[in-house]
Amino acid sequence: MVQFLSKPTTTFTPKPTPFATFVFIIILCILGFYTLHYPHSSVPTSNSRNASRFQHIFLLSASNYTISSYLRILTQHPHLAGTKPASDTTNYVLNHFKDLGLETRVVNYKTLLSYPVYASLSAHFSDGSFVDFPLTELSGSEQVGQDVVPPYHAYSPSGSAHAKVVFVNYGREEDYRTLGMFGVNVSGCIVIARKGDVLSRGAVVQGAAANGALAVLLYTEGDKFRKGFERGTVMRGIGDPLSPGWAGVEEGESLELEDSEVLKRFPKIPSMPLSIETAETILDLLGGARVPQEWTDTLRSRVMGVGPSPAALNFTYQGEKKVATIQNVLAIIKGMEEPDRYVLMGNHRDAWTYGAVDPNSGTAALLDIARRYALLLRFGWNPRRTIILCSWDAEEFGMIGSTEWVEQNLVNLGSKVVAYLNVDCAVQGSGFFAGATPQLDNILFEVTKKVKDPDSEGATLYEKWAATAGNSNIQRLSGVNSDFAPFVHHAGIPSVDMYYGRDFPVYHTAFDSYKWMIEHGDPLFQRHVAVAGVWGLLALHLADDPIIPFNYHSYVDQLQGYASILSNLFNGTISMHPLTMSIQELASAAKEADDELKKLRFDEAAGDFVELKRRALNDRLMLVEKGFLDADGLPGRQWFKHLVYGPSADYESKLVFFPGIADSIYQSTRMNQREGRAAIQHEIWRVARAIQRAAYALRGELT
Repeated sequence: MVQFLSKPTTTFTPKPTPFATFVFIIILCILGFYTLHYPHSSVPTSNSRNASRFQHIFLLSASNYTISSYLRILTQHPHLAGTKPASDTTNYVLNHFKDLGLETRVVNYKTLLSYPVYASLSAHFSDGSFVDFPLTELSGSEQVGQDVVPPYHAYSPSGSAHAKVVFVNYGREEDYRTLGMFGVNVSGCIVIARKGDVLSRGAVVQGAAANGALAVLLYTEGDKFRKGFERGTVMRGIGDPLSPGWAGVEEGESLELEDSEVLKRFPKIPSMPLSIETAETILDLLGGARVPQEWTDTLRSRVMGVGPSPAALNFTYQGEKKVATIQNVLAIIKGMEEPDRYVLMGNHRDAWTYGAVDPNSGTAALLDIARRYALLLRFGWNPRRTIILCSWDAEEFGMIGSTEWVEQNLVNLGSKVVAYLNVDCAVQGSGFFAGATPQLDNILFEVTKKVKDPDSEGATLYEKWAATAGNSNIQRLSGVNSDFAPFVHHAGIPSVDMYYGRDFPVYHTAFDSYKWMIEHGDPLFQRHVAVAGVWGLLALHLADDPIIPFNYHSYVDQLQGYASILSNLFNGTISMHPLTMSIQELASAAKEADDELKKLRFDEAAGDFVELKRRALNDRLMLVEKGFLDADGLPGRQWFKHLVYGPSADYESKLVFFPGIADSIYQSTRMNQREGRAAIQHEIWRVARAIQRAAYALRGELT
């Protein structure tokens, strides 16, 4: 089977095999059976029997062969955003949607992207000798991917440094304090850091600059390909830096590159990714104080001293920032009964290199879902609400494609979108993971009960998932690491993000290829099938269920848990009363909505009047998430509007909720006690008012 899946594909349209033809005939027979037994299936209906039937057909029409074929085509060449190969990939996705008969749209934006021009790194010794370090990815004696962009950090400034080296662990504030205790000062040095889960690349560089470093070399530990360089962006924030808060449309307003608003998005010192192999060679040169014990407990590389090194490094990076056209591709399946209500399914297609895992495992799944939806349409399915399949561009540079689109469509998104369903790296390895805003927890659990687990015979995905980590496995969407970020943090859209596996070793390297996928990630493409199954079924439920399947009791439970954590943290020094009262109000509104929903189910035969009541309830269910937004946004970061979920300005904060409160706790350490408590109390009131707004939205009544 693996050999079959890895056969070369020479055209853009996979040729059907006898097996694929056989499967298609079986599906046609099943559809024929349903048509005979339900002769009115071509008539659009929200009938639960029909909805269930189409969901079943959707699952039956899965094809691991087809997904593998899509992925092979998508990964034939690197396709970095703003380049000619990226445009070719855009056309492939666009033509796929068109060939299926779907309504398609391409939305262009002019945005600022960043590319490398030249880089060099060498060590210079006191005897006059020197060593040049290769800054390309090698596999044996062969250079990998002559057409792959050289390793670099997007938006790094150009610059040079000739200085001694200091190892700064993860580059956190506490790491610099530890170095200070050993008498090590990084001012005027080049620092080398290992990338961890706490700080983003940009935060590491920002911290190094604040401590006086001249440049940053960053490597990633773990089970990595030792010769792989992890590319990535070091820009602060997300979206096009030349159009902060509005879409970068043709002939629209655009800031100048030298504008202070633009410059503050970029680091002040140059940086560069390193392979583990190169990093360990440099770390071997370090002398000075021994590495602190608390660092060695997690170190996987050999590091004896922290430096400064007796040898000096000579580092040069030259890059260019230029305005380029990026393209979002949309495929639209119009709803029959509520065409002005939208369910969005999104994945980005741009990649640092070949992108077999990141992101095209998700792109291949999206293309297969489009194929299966087109099949359902041919056999009479019409969704109640509109479904839009979204293929984003320039995500790797900072969620630029999705952010520009959200900013351009903000008003309509706020009033008409049911949910956004994101899949980035669909398959990285084993184990199913999901993040969601809490009202989607229950439907996510229900859908995973209908999908076969790809790694366990006879089990559902839910059974394996629950056995591994239980219901607590659903994470929350506070990070800014994929395209859900603008939908949740800026627009207040209920969202889901899901994937198989974590921390795959070829992340952002030239080894993220189709070959790696068929040898390591998902040889039989059954995990791809599972993710596509969950993704597609979620959209079918959200588009077809007469009443949108949101459960706000889950949200209430989550908020109560957060309040409990804060209460223990403050230990009576800060009043939690505003927060607890607002959560109680949301709980009461959730119960009233639940009672209303039950009544509407019993009144199913009552006609159009009930349809109007359902529509009104659905609108309220959709609007609740917008209640958590605040027009003023987070202090100092106005673009981030969500007061429950969002990134904290304190990169090292342990709180992954209430970002404004987390920020105020961090800032209070720099104030006197009275001012600090007042700042925290104000943020608690802001969150309380947001939760109260959400309760008002769910009730749908004026005060």
